[in-house]
Amino acid sequence: MLTVKIICVGSIKEKYFVQALDEYYKRLSRFCNLIVKEITSSRIAKNDQSEIKKALLKEAKQITEKLTGTIVVLDREGTSFSSQCTAELIREASMKKGAISFIIGSSHGVCQTVKDKADKIVSFGDITLPHQLFRVVLAEQIYRAFTIINDTPYHK
Repeated sequence: MLTVKIICVGSIKEKYFVQALDEYYKRLSRFCNLIVKEITSSRIAKNDQSEIKKALLKEAKQITEKLTGTIVVLDREGTSFSSQCTAELIREASMKKGAISFIIGSSHGVCQTVKDKADKIVSFGDITLPHQLFRVVLAEQIYRAFTIINDTPYHK
């Protein structure tokens, strides 16, 4: 069974996001071994570039320690991906490496050192979403990808 890791900076606070994530995690349990790793986000003085760089480097070290399999960084500057492309990415990861790691950075992004390790840098479009909501969107897209792979009626 494929191991799917979601490595993210920050935690979920709102109950409704936690409930949505729990639902998708439950649904995913029939398709994969899901592991969610949260990394504590650093407090940064607004627009202090040196502090942002330090925080990103610290986060990068923690992220790198948790990576396995195909590495996918989610970044607004990445390549736009459809649900079908996500399914193909997961299918390939399953066949080639047996694991896939999805990385969601902080509101300041992901350090270049992590991007350099990535097999893919993916964008879910030009819109900006709060990180907590983006985690729900990612969980839904991973679930949708598995339903595409397994030809179940969820994806239309």
